[in-house]
Amino acid sequence: MLFGPKNEVVGLDIGSRSIKVAEVKETKKGWTLKKFGTIDIDPGAIEEGVIKDPQAVAEAIRQVFQNYNIKQKNVAISIGGYSVIVKNITVQNMPEEQLYESINFEAEQYIPFDINDVNLDFQILGETENNPNQMNVLLVAAKKEMVNEYINLIDAADLNLCIIDIDAFALQNIFEFNYGVLEENIALIDVGASKTSVNILKNNISVFLRDVSLGCNQIYQRISSVAGCTMTEAEKIMLSEKPEKLSSEELREIVSSSISDWCDEIRRALDFFYSTNPDDRITRIFLSGGASHIKDFRELLAMQSSAEVNMINPFEALTVSSDQFDDVYLKQIAPQAAISLGLATRRVDDK
Repeated sequence: MLFGPKNEVVGLDIGSRSIKVAEVKETKKGWTLKKFGTIDIDPGAIEEGVIKDPQAVAEAIRQVFQNYNIKQKNVAISIGGYSVIVKNITVQNMPEEQLYESINFEAEQYIPFDINDVNLDFQILGETENNPNQMNVLLVAAKKEMVNEYINLIDAADLNLCIIDIDAFALQNIFEFNYGVLEENIALIDVGASKTSVNILKNNISVFLRDVSLGCNQIYQRISSVAGCTMTEAEKIMLSEKPEKLSSEELREIVSSSISDWCDEIRRALDFFYSTNPDDRITRIFLSGGASHIKDFRELLAMQSSAEVNMINPFEALTVSSDQFDDVYLKQIAPQAAISLGLATRRVDDK
């Protein structure tokens, strides 16, 4: 089935350090990348998913649409962090309509927030393996306050909000889009500016999800402290081949210490998964986010997890015009583009 422009959405990934936009088109020959772009936002404008400066963020969104000449107004966004809870639960077998009526009661025992303060959604995954009278349900709860902040933000940017997804599921969506269904246990790990999310897939079904408050900002904060500079300057130092204000040895030590912390937290998450799934083994890890470019991080994670570690390529299954996009740039930006592309492949009438 082909979709018209009215059903298409622009994927809008609103991070704490940058905003990514992606637009794709489905044709008879497959999927094509139409537009992709990024814009930086000031440190502190968004912190741990909370919008601190909505006016500045809305202006940045308007600017990135203008910079890349994106005319489509329908957008899909995603949220994450500690204001979002995702749980795999088991309930008695019942029709979907009946579960809608009883979901508040079912959710109260799993959600650590007042049930009146959250928006709830769910996806029925099917019957449990050992009990046909029960079914597995993916439960999602997001604080209403946070959801309303993002609704107001998109409205302020003069756009039409069609879908609010979860960061980890947007990443899972683009993974499946590019790599299909893999009959093995896969971990999708996104290391952003302020948080790291771990999503473990078993036969392409999410069975474990955890967010950790660690990310690239940890490196920038340490550089800032040692070099006596701003976070923006610290980011430039991190990316520089010949850093100023601190030695190459000091920079290596800061990066090494940070990636060690990341790997420790990721290993704890994987160990928790193994404690409840002792017969399962994660064979491959796919990384997204800017930190995935750090070779030492990939190598240390591979060693500690005993798994193959790869960077995700969200452009793999897309037709990309070499006249319109620079191949070197797309290869560099690919891990950061994953969530926005996962959102861009959604459609207005999706569940």
